[in-house]
Amino acid sequence: MRRSLAWLILFTMLLAACGGSRHPDHEQVSPNERIVIKFSHVVAENTPKGLAARRFAAIMKERTGGRVEVQVFPNSQLYGDGEEVSRLRSNDVQMIAPSLSNLSDWDPLWQVFDLPYLFDDEQGVDRVVTGSTGQQLYAGLRRLDMEPIAFWQNGFKHFTNSRGSLLLPDQFKGLRFRTQPSPVMRDALRLLGAESSYRTFDAIYTALASRELDGQENTPSNMYSKRIYEVQPYMTLSSHGYLGYVVLVNATFWNSLPPDLRETMREAMADTTQWVRENAARLNAEALERIEAGGKVIIHRQTVNEREFWRQAMEPAYRLAGERVGADAVARVIREARGE
Repeated sequence: MRRSLAWLILFTMLLAACGGSRHPDHEQVSPNERIVIKFSHVVAENTPKGLAARRFAAIMKERTGGRVEVQVFPNSQLYGDGEEVSRLRSNDVQMIAPSLSNLSDWDPLWQVFDLPYLFDDEQGVDRVVTGSTGQQLYAGLRRLDMEPIAFWQNGFKHFTNSRGSLLLPDQFKGLRFRTQPSPVMRDALRLLGAESSYRTFDAIYTALASRELDGQENTPSNMYSKRIYEVQPYMTLSSHGYLGYVVLVNATFWNSLPPDLRETMREAMADTTQWVRENAARLNAEALERIEAGGKVIIHRQTVNEREFWRQAMEPAYRLAGERVGADAVARVIREARGE
């Protein structure tokens, strides 16, 4: 009797172990079967992009039962923003999410996203990304062996500096600003009498702390994560430009994946992108609140009249951009941004 009972208990335990759970056991995936995706980016983990990358990795692990492992490398741990595109193309990493300005070296048309005061709201950004301009830009990326699979929002950029509050255009004269590698922002600042100088994202704090540069432009979440508020006591909430990212996959690697995994990645990315859309503004608002609560920064909120003064002063940047990428392309992106 005891022997029969023991066999019954053993049989029940084996049955439970084999089929008692519907949840995938990640440890049962053979290392030979696991697909590793290196996802490199340059910002901190507590920013919209940093949190989105981690979220995407977690979703992929869950939905593939550990078959796909997305290894996220934030804060330029692998490559800086000046080299990540070339590293993606050589398949040293399989995923990146560069800012739009960092793509202008590969296709000058990306410059149009830096046109000052082009966008009044995020809906205007969406119209350009999903319109004919965005389609043309995405086709160009594919010709460079990069597959665009999402557009991630961050938010509007503002100016900070160490000299004084920036209210009117002539207060920019003589100042030196860190900008992304954007000919459009270089032109815009020159029109204000200022200079622009490119630094990689990980080098911003040092350049500002040493007074090598006087100011910079960025979103509040990036400013807070890089502790810009420690060395930049003046901020103007100008919303003069927009910071967004294109999520890219090495196209050769992408095409080598089984169709079911590509579909899973697209679904996971769609869910992640929706999360970014719902939370980026909140994260920037919270970062701005923390900066303001710290009491180290004088924050000026640009008035309607001040915004118009700045816009008029930088408007010739549109003509200069047209000389580089074509006046028709600039006119088209203006119409798309305005919904015309």
